[in-house]
Amino acid sequence: MLKSDGRILTTHAGSLPRPLDLTRLYADQSRGAAVDPVVLARMGAEATRASVRRQVETGLDIVNNGEQPREAFFLYLQRRMSGFGPGGQRRAFADVRKYPDFAPMREAQNANKGAVSNMTPPKVVAELKYLDPGAVEAELQQFEDALEGLSPAGAFITAPSPGIVASAIPNEHYDTFEAYLNAIAEAVAVEYRAIIARGFDLQIDAPDLALERHGMFADEPLSKFQAFVEQVIGTINRVIADLPRDRIRLHACWGNYEGPHDLDVAMADVLPILTKAHASALLLPVANPRHQHEYRCFTPQAIPDHMSVIVGSIDTVTNYIEHPMVVADRIERVAQTLGDPTRVAAATDCGFDTSAGMGRVAPGVVWAKLGSLVEGAKIASNRLF
Repeated sequence: MLKSDGRILTTHAGSLPRPLDLTRLYADQSRGAAVDPVVLARMGAEATRASVRRQVETGLDIVNNGEQPREAFFLYLQRRMSGFGPGGQRRAFADVRKYPDFAPMREAQNANKGAVSNMTPPKVVAELKYLDPGAVEAELQQFEDALEGLSPAGAFITAPSPGIVASAIPNEHYDTFEAYLNAIAEAVAVEYRAIIARGFDLQIDAPDLALERHGMFADEPLSKFQAFVEQVIGTINRVIADLPRDRIRLHACWGNYEGPHDLDVAMADVLPILTKAHASALLLPVANPRHQHEYRCFTPQAIPDHMSVIVGSIDTVTNYIEHPMVVADRIERVAQTLGDPTRVAAATDCGFDTSAGMGRVAPGVVWAKLGSLVEGAKIASNRLF
């Protein structure tokens, strides 16, 4: 990972708005309709080129493909791995269930969006195997092609944590959760290795490491959830142990949706476990209204010397455009708490379109928010360096 040597570097968490026609194809595909794979690949490549160029023009330092070739940040694996079948269902999160008058509002907002929903996943009915490394290689080649003639400071590609797959997709094949988790990890490690081998940084998307406290573990004691976090981190570390730590960053969050979030696990309850990850940076959200105060957790005692903090400085579920001074303040608070601005970068809290069509922020506003992120990082840089 690049260090913010002399200025605060900027990046984002992964997904960016997809073109409407591409979103429609992904939505059709998710409902079982026949979609021409050649057309889908061509449109994905075009969207990738446009997204990468826009990121560079906006001034972001470390860019990715915007997840344009995928219908959702983890559901795309069902098209690259064996063992999946239809019919899964995700239980509503505890904070949504807690407020009976909020749940119908949320449903109304999502109704008729023509989107891909992470709440209606497939289920696992047979052995999980990664089918064809050519699928991820094609995506990486697309990104490489899109970068031609551009010179961002760095480039990354996301891949999901085995924990989010295991917690979000029901298992009807493996005898134990451990066996299920290990099978996912072995399969998705194909992508981890391919990303590193191509020269890109790897971001492991692990919302499960905070989100599942009010998801799968909503009715369990905190200690049981923490044991799950330990298990997932241990499993990830096992399959990436031989990959360079300084090329890996881990993103955890409480779920990329507008909701009460008053049942979220506290940062302090999971951060000591997250820092055990075989990674050189943690991307954590502190821009949303529920967790802004938790920058106080990022002390020199809490963050190992080899780790940087990528500060979620822009909220991804509201159309408010943060003032650059607000962004700068968020970055500075973390830098001052950690005591080393070279180990701080700025990003978004999460992705803007983690499941195609489900993004809540208008595309034009997304790019304006990212522009504010860049400007805020410049202000912070002038103050910190």
